[in-house]
Amino acid sequence: MSTGVDIIEPVTDTRSARQVSRDTRKHEAMARKRLTSKGATIAALVIAIFWTIPTFGLFVTSLRPGSDVQSTGWWTVFTDPSFTLENFQKALTSGGTALTLGQSFLNSLAITIPVVFFALAVASLLAYAFAWIDFKGRNLAFIAVFALQIVPLQMALVPLLSLFSRGMTIGDVTVFPALDLRGLEHSFATVWIAHTIFALPLAVFLLHNFIAEIPSEVIEAARVDGAGHGQIFFRMILPLAAPALASFAVLEFIWVWNDLLVATIFAPSSSLPITQSLNSLSGTWGDQWFLQAAGTFISIIVPLVVFFALQRFFVRGLLAGATKG
Repeated sequence: MSTGVDIIEPVTDTRSARQVSRDTRKHEAMARKRLTSKGATIAALVIAIFWTIPTFGLFVTSLRPGSDVQSTGWWTVFTDPSFTLENFQKALTSGGTALTLGQSFLNSLAITIPVVFFALAVASLLAYAFAWIDFKGRNLAFIAVFALQIVPLQMALVPLLSLFSRGMTIGDVTVFPALDLRGLEHSFATVWIAHTIFALPLAVFLLHNFIAEIPSEVIEAARVDGAGHGQIFFRMILPLAAPALASFAVLEFIWVWNDLLVATIFAPSSSLPITQSLNSLSGTWGDQWFLQAAGTFISIIVPLVVFFALQRFFVRGLLAGATKG
């Protein structure tokens, strides 16, 4: 009696490479047709047009002579075109405050860049601790930090002003000498501290969601090899969390760059940001708002550069930790 073994030969795909490519494109077209809607596309285009028209009008206004702006609407440029760069020159060299727009531009850089660095540094350390260091009350502390997002920052303005001017004192006695911040009110430090404090709740939440999703096997393997928390954080966590760090850096940079309230309250008169100069650039009676239009487009140059430089990390970092699997 003999046993036979049936040999199953692999079925080879006899289609040509051209046919395979054609079938692939066909499936992609079918998937795209199912996932898209003509109505939604048309609605998005209409919204984009109506959203862009005011911005386009402001840009045209920034390029028109002041006399034309005060007498005719921006849409008349299509029948009577007249452009000049004088508005941008005046906007940079003049200002409604003691500072010119150019000086305020540099002040905004001096405020925004350190704040982004400080916020990322502190928030990433806290996020790592909440994600991978087991200590008593960890969950309660994380909930407390997360809950701070619902507290309006306006509630902290007066206490911070008191802390910067009088310190943590009871009568004439300083309670915490190490936290005595008096003497900083005439520097950028007050603005850096205030913005960093206000940024931490959201930053810790976003970075924690990303860092907590790193496979535990990776962390355990590093610990077995003798790596401490410092080595794990700097050599593993930071490189892996680069998308989340970049996405929050974009958000924080734009938020601080466009801020007017915090900087106006805490920054000294010699360190006012570009938003304060823009606020006063149109003049006492608002008759030079074409200069404000030019200054607005000067102010958005840096945020646009930052966003487009880090845009490939932006969406990936925001969605990190949102889904599992």
